[in-house]
Amino acid sequence: MGQPSSEATTRPVAEERPHRAIPPTGSGLSKVPAVTALFWIVKVLTTGMGETASDYLGRTLGPIPAGALGLTGLVVALVAQFRSDRYRPWTYWSAIVMVSVFGTMAADVVHVVAGIPYTVSAVAFTLALAAVLIAWFVSERTLSIHSIRTRRRELFYWATVLATFALGTAVGDLTAGTLKLGYLASGFLFTALIAVPALSGRYLGLNAVAAFWWAYVLTRPLGASFADWMGVPTTRAGLGWGTGPVTLALIVPIVALVAYVAATHKNAARNASTR
Repeated sequence: MGQPSSEATTRPVAEERPHRAIPPTGSGLSKVPAVTALFWIVKVLTTGMGETASDYLGRTLGPIPAGALGLTGLVVALVAQFRSDRYRPWTYWSAIVMVSVFGTMAADVVHVVAGIPYTVSAVAFTLALAAVLIAWFVSERTLSIHSIRTRRRELFYWATVLATFALGTAVGDLTAGTLKLGYLASGFLFTALIAVPALSGRYLGLNAVAAFWWAYVLTRPLGASFADWMGVPTTRAGLGWGTGPVTLALIVPIVALVAYVAATHKNAARNASTR
């Protein structure tokens, strides 16, 4: 047998190994949390806190400075979320909080400043949400939150989240104000309604993705109705605790729960599937 050529013996080991392609769109890990009981609890708390924080900042600073502050916070939080390579609890929930705060401000501006009735804005936001979901499905062939692992899917996800907050705000104000149910009755109404997608998914075979987004929309008016009830004056059928104190009271459990899931990974995201 002949001796191996000098080229073969000196070829670097790395050249003999197959090249591993690097995914061009991300780490392959979903950038949103798993849907657990903790997810829903924190979500409802953030919606309530966003409602009262928005009201407090609007009354304290004025609508324009408050809106500018809310928009700045939203941009900073979303930039951090998009730059993250995976689901990180503090980054993700900070973005959700700022979406809640600024989303409430935006929806209130549509009604208070522009004078658009809640019935009209609720329909408009419903159409906007439907348009985002249709565009997402046509582009990606899925609406599952367990595959948020590319930049485009993440953009669709956060556009959907923004639309759900705007819709939920309009619907909550519609029932409490326009339909004159009040905040407490509205809270009980949405508590009953949010059970519908859960029960439909379990017993009637409702698609899990449809059930998730249905419930997700309802978390906004659910949390906001009870938070408003605690914060508004007794002359408006509330407890009169004030929006500032209610905001601080809601921040405490939010921070505690996010710290818990961050430390224990109880709400850790799943590895994304191909769908």
